[in-house]
Amino acid sequence: MAPRRILLIEDDPDIATLVELHLRDEGFLVRQESNGGTALELARKEAPDLIVLDLMLPGLGGLDICRALRQDRPYVPILMLTARSSEVDRIVGLEMGADDYVTKPFSVLELVARVRALFRRMESLAGGEAAARRLIHSGDLAIDTDSREVVVRGKRVDLTTREFDLLVHFARHPSRVYTRAQLLDQVWGYGHDGYEHTVNSHINRLRAKIEEDPGTPRYVLTVWGVGYKFTSRTEEGESTS
Repeated sequence: MAPRRILLIEDDPDIATLVELHLRDEGFLVRQESNGGTALELARKEAPDLIVLDLMLPGLGGLDICRALRQDRPYVPILMLTARSSEVDRIVGLEMGADDYVTKPFSVLELVARVRALFRRMESLAGGEAAARRLIHSGDLAIDTDSREVVVRGKRVDLTTREFDLLVHFARHPSRVYTRAQLLDQVWGYGHDGYEHTVNSHINRLRAKIEEDPGTPRYVLTVWGVGYKFTSRTEEGESTS
């Protein structure tokens, strides 16, 4: 397998050099960029396998880069770097589709571990269960896990990275009830304790996109006092696999 390519977007040269050295020691190919605007162009041109993205950048901020990339295809995982005091930025970054975050000052070993965890998550989606169930159908909802496309009532729906991952997780486990904490752990990954409200906002946006009447959802249902579940349309004689 070819080495994974990582775009490191960080304007502090000392941090960038240290992170690059450790990532290269792990066998990754690393490209550095310090200017936000240039980095966005580079990300779109070279399509790296993963992006390590600082928030405070000259030219274009990290949140703007994250927002722009989440409107593009193909999907690329994003690991966000934030200041420890910037809780709002972390929440906004996760809302915009960042896959994980590390707060400054950070352990480089932890950052490398999270990079590896993100790649494992992507490989899991590409193989194993995902390979066996690339197409998921439920009622008038169709999900293609290879192309990361969703069609509802015959029309393609554009979902953010996290909305798509959340929907796929639900659809692969119909009728199973998940707490917000479980969804954070299994869809967002570790390290997001205390951000249960992020799940709520993603559920609301997902419903607005896939439900005919978001106020009376057919697919993603609230289980009061517990969490959420996905209800397949098998009761109407339709397949979920």
